[in-house]
Amino acid sequence: MTRVLLNNVEHADLRVAIRPGAEFGDAVNQLPIYPSEFEEAQRSFPIVFRREDEGIQAYVLLGLDRDENLFLEEGRWTSDYIPAVQRRGPFSIGIDRSRSDEAGQGDPLVYIDGDDARVGADDGLPVFLEHGGNAPLLDHIASLLRVIHEGMTTAPAIYAEFEAAGLLQPVDIQISLSDEDGYELPDLLTIDQSALAALSGAPLEQLHASGLLRAATMAASSLGNIQHLIDRKNRTRSLA
Repeated sequence: MTRVLLNNVEHADLRVAIRPGAEFGDAVNQLPIYPSEFEEAQRSFPIVFRREDEGIQAYVLLGLDRDENLFLEEGRWTSDYIPAVQRRGPFSIGIDRSRSDEAGQGDPLVYIDGDDARVGADDGLPVFLEHGGNAPLLDHIASLLRVIHEGMTTAPAIYAEFEAAGLLQPVDIQISLSDEDGYELPDLLTIDQSALAALSGAPLEQLHASGLLRAATMAASSLGNIQHLIDRKNRTRSLA
């Protein structure tokens, strides 16, 4: 990977193709997502959480085997939603620490991976307008990068509130495809439906006032998509 800072002088004529594929990192069985994505993501995927060295992170489950995305078929996603970390394509965000504000936050900058095969592709879309300014592609990418940047900034406090309210519970998910075949997904955290229903008093009021109660409810309801994941897996097995 060769990350370079995007600018409208050196990259005035740059075209970038935004297309998925296993070669672009789409063939994975889980992807990180952020709270602002929960509403759309919960319609397609189970949302789970993992406790990592950096803290708690939310993920959507896409498959059961390693490098398996059951929503990726013939180089395209079949789900209604694609996580922002993949929709951004070869673009990423960086922080200009030389221009930090009083809180120590620098300006976010857009970078591009010059080694990515989609960069400079003949069928790509322009990044900048002919006479200057952002092309629609770059405006779209900028919105996705804001989702990621804001998510990385705000998610730790949100998940800490979930945990303080007793909503995040450890679970090992057991999935049976047949009498012989099954999967165990260990060391996960999920929003516990019983704990959510039992919320009352100050914890309930605090989550409701902060708008996080809705996010927790969506993450909890998303677990019904585990059955859809099983159905997709069984269809894949039947075609093998």
